Amino acid sequence: MTSRPAKGGGRWVSVAPERLNRWIDGFVDRHGPPSVTASDSVVRLQGADGAVAECQVPFPPLTSSGGGPMARLVTHVRTERRIGVLLVRLGGHAAGIFQGEELLSSKVGSRQVHGRSAAGGWSQRRFARRREKQVDQAHEAAAEVALRVLGPHVGELEAVVLGGDRRAVDALRPDRRLAPVFALEAEPFLTVPDPRLVVLKDTPAQFRAVRIRLSDPG
Repeated sequence: MTSRPAKGGGRWVSVAPERLNRWIDGFVDRHGPPSVTASDSVVRLQGADGAVAECQVPFPPLTSSGGGPMARLVTHVRTERRIGVLLVRLGGHAAGIFQGEELLSSKVGSRQVHGRSAAGGWSQRRFARRREKQVDQAHEAAAEVALRVLGPHVGELEAVVLGGDRRAVDALRPDRRLAPVFALEAEPFLTVPDPRLVVLKDTPAQFRAVRIRLSDPG
């Protein structure tokens, strides 16, 4: 479980699907029997002492059958889904298809992109043109990997989760070939280091987790 401050007060925690029942039991122990309300995207618990836990439903809408809101949320988050992942940072990229936590197929690559030059004059302009070309090549390489790994399977995917650097990902959006991939975009955006195979394999811990916003009593 991870925790961080939330805008507007409170804090966010991330809870693995397998630990959600225990987390709910702990909330009830600490704050008393909660009142529970649910929408397609949020299950809200308000403890007897006024504490609030807003559970964000991953890959909404919330499952419509299986008992009350909390039981449905637990069933929903434990459902195995086929999810595409595309990670892009400047000079590095990775794409993969997961069934639950299992990585079924993937491709990882990198392209060299030089840092910005502090030099001036003609040499700086030449360096800038060279770097711009490298950036374009890196984006093209990332797009090709996305097309190769995710493109043929968009009809099988429930969602595509993006991550890396937002600007690098956004640079791929104008590519019309990737429109079917971006049409499946789902939260959360994954903050990851350089996209390597080990990083890609670890992404289910983020995209399967339940994000919960906690507000203290009062």
